[in-house]
Amino acid sequence: MNKLELIDKLRMSTSIAKPQAKKVVDVFFNSMTNALAEGERVEIRGLCTFFPKSYPSYVGRNPKTGQRVTIKPKKLPFFKSGKALRDRINEE
Repeated sequence: MNKLELIDKLRMSTSIAKPQAKKVVDVFFNSMTNALAEGERVEIRGLCTFFPKSYPSYVGRNPKTGQRVTIKPKKLPFFKSGKALRDRINEE
């Protein structure tokens, strides 16, 4: 499912206009993105948790030349599924 499909699903299930559904989805994702950018954890009970994970600097290699390169420290979003989501996916 992509963002447009999510907007259509919201529109059909709530009977609101497409521009309003788009705004709701945009506010939701923008709020999550802003929270993660500020170092906060985003938890959606029963579904998942997103949090920024810090990685230290390290020495890597350029695959093309084999030259050693220092990789700067960085933060990446990390996703952890909730128990209810795992159980739902593994239903048989």
